[in-house]
Amino acid sequence: MIFVDRADAGRRLAHRLGYLRGEDVVVLGLPRGGVVVALQVAEAMGAPLDVIVVRKLGVPFQPELAMGAIGEGGARIIDEAVVRATGVRADEIVAVEAAERVELDRRIAVLRGSRPPVPLVHRIAVVVDDGIATGSTARAACRAAHDLGAQRVVLAVPVAPPGWEARIGAAADELVALATPEPFFAIGQFYDDFAQVSDATVVACLERAARSTRAGSTPVTNPR
Repeated sequence: MIFVDRADAGRRLAHRLGYLRGEDVVVLGLPRGGVVVALQVAEAMGAPLDVIVVRKLGVPFQPELAMGAIGEGGARIIDEAVVRATGVRADEIVAVEAAERVELDRRIAVLRGSRPPVPLVHRIAVVVDDGIATGSTARAACRAAHDLGAQRVVLAVPVAPPGWEARIGAAADELVALATPEPFFAIGQFYDDFAQVSDATVVACLERAARSTRAGSTPVTNPR
C-alpha cells in the first residue's frame, strides 16, 4: 500500500477507525508527521485533537540508536536489550534522560503553547503516528496516555513492519495498522510525499482542529 501523503494516509486510517465514531475519543498525534495524519482522523470522528509529545533516548555514543523513550506525565520506556548490547551505564541513562526531559518540556511549550492539554481521564485515547519503525516512541506515547488517565488506548498507524505488535507489547490496549508490508526498510518508502513537517504546520493543525471542534466539526483541509 502506497499513500499519496500523510493527509491521504489519515483519511484512510479514519475510515478504518470508523467504529469508534460516537465514542468519547481524543485523538493524539505524535509530532511532527503524526499530527498531520491525526488531523484527518480527528475531523472524521468529530473528536478533539492534541499532541502527545515524546522524546527518544539515544545511546550516548550512537544517538540515532534508541535505548528507550520518555513522554508526558513521566512516561518512561527503556529497551533493556539495547542497553545490554551497547553496555550503557545507569548513570549515562540518567544523564541522557535529564537532557531529554528539558527538551521534552520545551517541545510541549512550542507545540501546545498556552492551550491546556485535552483531558484524557475516562476517555479513549487514539494515538496516531505516520508509521512505526522501532516502536519505542509509540510505546512511550501510549504509556503517557495511560498515565494521563485514558481509560483505553488505541495505537493507530497507516503502516508498520511485520510483527510490530510484539514491539509495542501491552503499552496499548488495541493496535491498528492499515498495512504491514515486506520488505520494510523505512516508513518513507510507503509514501509518495514524505516531506518533513515543520513545527508551524503542527501548530496550524492543532489550531484548525480546535476551531473546527468549536464550530461543530466542520471539515478541515490539508494544512500544508
